[in-house]
Parts: sequence; structure tokens; C-alpha cells
Amino acid sequence: MPLVHLDSADDPRLSDYRNLTDVQLRLAKEPAEGLYIAESPKVLRRAIDAGHAPRSFLLAPKWLPDLDDVIARFPSVPAFVAPEATLEVITGFRLHRGALAAMQRPDPRPLTEVLAGARRVAVIEDMVDHTNLGAVFRSAAALGIDAVLVSPRSADPLYRRAVRVSMGSVFQVPWVRLTSWPGELAMVRAAGFTLAALALVPGAVPLGAFPAQRHERLALLLGTEGNGLSSGALAEVDVALTIPMHGGVDSLNVAAAAAVAFWECRYDADAAAIS
Repeated sequence: MPLVHLDSADDPRLSDYRNLTDVQLRLAKEPAEGLYIAESPKVLRRAIDAGHAPRSFLLAPKWLPDLDDVIARFPSVPAFVAPEATLEVITGFRLHRGALAAMQRPDPRPLTEVLAGARRVAVIEDMVDHTNLGAVFRSAAALGIDAVLVSPRSADPLYRRAVRVSMGSVFQVPWVRLTSWPGELAMVRAAGFTLAALALVPGAVPLGAFPAQRHERLALLLGTEGNGLSSGALAEVDVALTIPMHGGVDSLNVAAAAAVAFWECRYDADAAAIS
């Protein structure tokens, strides 16, 4: 299909891109219609490299040279081109990175499939901030987390902001949205994982004193930005871990805490053999 140069922001073929700043609308629309939005050439390329299929492209003229090879790979997929002012009317915000793609949302993966072969997984309970969620995924990809499990009420990892903050890491790390919480934690334990919570609770073990290498399969539970893990989730874990603080600070932001825990608990085959 040739490039489609838009004359108007009212083109009915642009429904995937309208009102991108309306969070509640998008959270209802995108999963129901089986799509998500990839923003920026780098993220778009990572989505395609992960095997995700584009439904259409939307970009400013100056970004055509950067994405010409990508568009050429999908000759039957429409590539809409419009001035930046028109893109802003369509999407509701100024598109600094110049390019969007409406992507086909991949089919959910079974929990058993995602856990198979994994040694380190992150389990996220009710994290609703898309920025934090994206940051957790980026740390997970960088620091050796094999899979991420998100509770039913957690934010959507494929929401535009989460995808952008993660720099496309949500396409690299296998993830599953759980349907029963905290009931499916029993399935994680049955798969051989030790369940470890990051929580400020009595009896929590300082992270540096926890012998992570003695646990071949370890699941790290992270709670909400404000209240932490629920009592129901804490009742299911084998151990609680804490990051020692200094300077009168009681805790880190959940995304920062996740990065510290992922690094400290990373799986090291040589260290595991010694321990």
C-alpha cells in the first residue's frame, strides 16, 4: 500500500490513534480491540523485532527516511503521513518522537509456559502507575529477570506510557497477567520458586544477608506504590526482604527498589554452584 498523505485529522481510518491522552478510554479500548500503541522509531522497531504485527503507521514526513525500511517490510499496512500539527490534533499531544504504530496485541501466554525454564521472576501486585511499571520492566530486562507476572488490577504493560518508559523492554521479557490473586502464587511455588516479598514488615531479612544463590528459582514480589504488598500476598510468601536505608529515608520508590533487588538476587551459575 502506498503512503497515505492525510488532508484532514477527521479521517475515519485513524480511530486507533484518537485521544491517546485519555487514559481511561485507552485502557478500555486497547485490550478490547486487541491493539496497543508503539511510540518512537526505536520502540516501534523493538516491537516488530519481537514478532508483533503492525496494523498501521502514523508519522510526520521528516521521520519517513528513518522508517522507510520498516514500512517497506509491510507493504499491505497503511502508513499515514501528516504534518506535526495534524498529528497533535489526532492524538491529543505533541508527538516529539515523530512516529507511532498501532500494533496488534499478542495473544496472552499461559503461566506454565512463561515459568518454564525461568530462574528469576518478578511478581507485581496492583502497580497502577505506568511510569513505574515501565521502569520495572526495563530493569527486569537489564538485570536478568526471566519473566514478569502482574496481578489482575495492575496497570497494562502495553499501555503507551509503560511501553515508552521501558524503551520496549516489555517486548523482551515474557509476562503474564494473572487472573486469580493471590491464588496463582500457589502455582508459582508449585513450579519450584521460593516466594520472596520486598516489604517493610517485622522479621524481614536485609537484602544483603539473603542467600539468593541458594535458591535456584526465586520470585520477587513487589507491591503498590503507596501501601506495599497486601496482607493476602504476604501470607503466601516464604520470606520478606528489605533494603537497608540511611539518612532517615524509610524506603525507595518501587521501581528503584526493584532494580536493587533484581541486581542483588540475580542468578549466577558459578556462585550457585559454590553455595
